[in-house]
Amino acid sequence: MIDPWGSASLEYQELIEKFGVKPFSEILDDVPDPSWLMRRGIVFGHRDYERILEAVRKGEDFAVVTGMMPSGKMHIGHKMIVDQLRWYDSIGAEIFIPIADMEAYSARGIDFETSRRIAVEEYIANYIALGLDLSKKNIHVYLQSENLMVEDLAYILAGKVNFNELRAIYGFTGSTSMAHMYAPIIQVSDILHPQLEEMGGPRPTLVPVGPDQDPHIRLTRDMAARFREKFGFIQPSSTYHRFMRGLTGGKMSSSKPKSAIFLSDTPEEAEAKIRNAKTGGRETLKEQRELGGVPEDCIIYETLLYHMSGRDDDLEEIYDSCRNGTLMCGECKNNTAEFVRKFFEELSEKREKALRVAKGVLEG
Repeated sequence: MIDPWGSASLEYQELIEKFGVKPFSEILDDVPDPSWLMRRGIVFGHRDYERILEAVRKGEDFAVVTGMMPSGKMHIGHKMIVDQLRWYDSIGAEIFIPIADMEAYSARGIDFETSRRIAVEEYIANYIALGLDLSKKNIHVYLQSENLMVEDLAYILAGKVNFNELRAIYGFTGSTSMAHMYAPIIQVSDILHPQLEEMGGPRPTLVPVGPDQDPHIRLTRDMAARFREKFGFIQPSSTYHRFMRGLTGGKMSSSKPKSAIFLSDTPEEAEAKIRNAKTGGRETLKEQRELGGVPEDCIIYETLLYHMSGRDDDLEEIYDSCRNGTLMCGECKNNTAEFVRKFFEELSEKREKALRVAKGVLEG
């Protein structure tokens, strides 16, 4: 059982073995100018990504859908979603960004006014500050609770889903509220509505998600098949990205401040958190020089892996120098702290400007 709302961990290989997800590495060579997230294995799996590649190759329309649930602060681990959207924007995708305020209400008990404020101040502002131009005609941002097309489609889709099916996918019980049970149908509608005739008709649609969101993908693909005759739906494709670990080595979470660098942190706060983060170093410098470090177990290296968008060769040099014991943790930490501080100095300036225009995104 994978819980989209819980904190249970899932081995990535388990997703591939048990749920039919394919390794992204098998099709990486077919991707024209892949993003660094793809090249570095952070995007590790997919379902039917070949449909997206074919649309790109033929210059045909395709859509990308990825939502945000406004339940807390946006942290640096969320940045990879924006990085992926920027890449898809650069190759001509039409992008849909639903703000899951109905899910936030049903799963977290967050009222709609609070959801709207968090969406504007945290998510929309940060999306803009991170370089996604939400004013473009091919990018659509909306609140679930205000999109009647999505709500109407969800009601139609709900006619072919029963409680036993939702229980098998999500683990719902008799104590689960009706609102919570209905939230996945709204998500299915979010993903499928770009294929309605009013939106241009059926077309390949991609949903980039973390592995915990796979239940939504499986339900959506089932529903697309059931309504193919009525709407002509094409089963959506999906990619799966790894989660960046928290600063202390566990899961990065907005509810655990010590585990995360928040995008609203000051440059000084972000730098301090990096300097206190877990490394993959040995107990002594002597052991480090003799045995080398363990970059696979290092949050400092992971920060660079996920967020240093420059040359892969530079990252490989850092990895090799750590492994062979010529790069000490102190030096690597200092370099990374400076990198993060500079990034947050630039981000802070952009956030100030983005906050002034973020509210207009929903009003427009």
